[in-house]
Amino acid sequence: MPILTKRHFLAGATGSILLPRATQAADLAPHEQALYDAAKKEGELTWYSGQLQAETGEAVGKAFTARYPGIKVNVVRSTSQVAYQRLSQDMQAGVALCDMFSSTDYGHYNLLKREGKLLPYRPKNADGMIPAARDPDPDHMFQVFYIGLYLLAYNTKLVAEADAPKSWKDLLDPRWKGKLAVGHPGYSGAIGVMGVVLSKLYGWSYFDALEKNKPQIGRSADDPVTLMNAGERAVGMGVSLAAPLLSQSRGNPLKIVYPTDGTLAVYSPSAIPKNAPHPNVAKLFMEFAAGPGYAEATRPFFIMPLRPEASPPDGARPFAEVKTIQATPAEIEDGVPDIKEKWRDTFGV
Repeated sequence: MPILTKRHFLAGATGSILLPRATQAADLAPHEQALYDAAKKEGELTWYSGQLQAETGEAVGKAFTARYPGIKVNVVRSTSQVAYQRLSQDMQAGVALCDMFSSTDYGHYNLLKREGKLLPYRPKNADGMIPAARDPDPDHMFQVFYIGLYLLAYNTKLVAEADAPKSWKDLLDPRWKGKLAVGHPGYSGAIGVMGVVLSKLYGWSYFDALEKNKPQIGRSADDPVTLMNAGERAVGMGVSLAAPLLSQSRGNPLKIVYPTDGTLAVYSPSAIPKNAPHPNVAKLFMEFAAGPGYAEATRPFFIMPLRPEASPPDGARPFAEVKTIQATPAEIEDGVPDIKEKWRDTFGV
């Protein structure tokens, strides 16, 4: 997994422009047309996704069907750990339901790859992605088409801008006692990665101190957005960039904060299970997700695009201007299980 640098995001860029409207099937490139011909015989795709919210995932499915008429996308949205558990149970039972698996926990893919449970495929459209996402695995067992940025957010009716936390460490200030909300690493892959990164930076004593402020702990990384909208909590910790920006665009009093000690960057792969019932549709979906159509479909939902010709969503900084912190795939695979146990011991949930 490459480290995010300005070079990774500027290389090959042609400028920040809006993407053209998605083309229809009649305009497909030859490699897509061949897959589409095979995929039409399969007819549908089931997508286990822990990366996008349900509304965003459904919009992606509709955009895919608009580009490839006759193929339906069934979006099964959950947190990443739940999606992985569902996939694991399917595999143990010898049931083939999932065609595409998308998680925010990189460790899932390392394990599935070692166990020989993934179908290799590298989408040709990945050639046009930013270098940081183009070739995540030398054996092409998975592809990155989502890099999540996780940061802080606050309710502007409850917190003045001057008083808002500016860093992860600011959340330890006693004035935030009873005012914080965060997800749970037992459900959210991104919160598991957050635990790995922050404990690497500050030690587990960081979370011991955070516990003293009694954060409300949900499941998803974006559960804090619901609590902030309701005025039940003032500050959200480790929320995805997209959720508060989308909520703000709909009139809610939220504002994001890029932490001065670094915004958490979570590389989030997707893969085709080896026993996928609709493998040609899955490969076609990979092509779509690596291409401009996916970036166009997700931009209204404030997802950061991984195509250099696409501009960031309104209210977001370009990738190259964001100071990021992250963990390696090995650190995630080794560290997240330990984080789950320590979290339960520390927070009691």
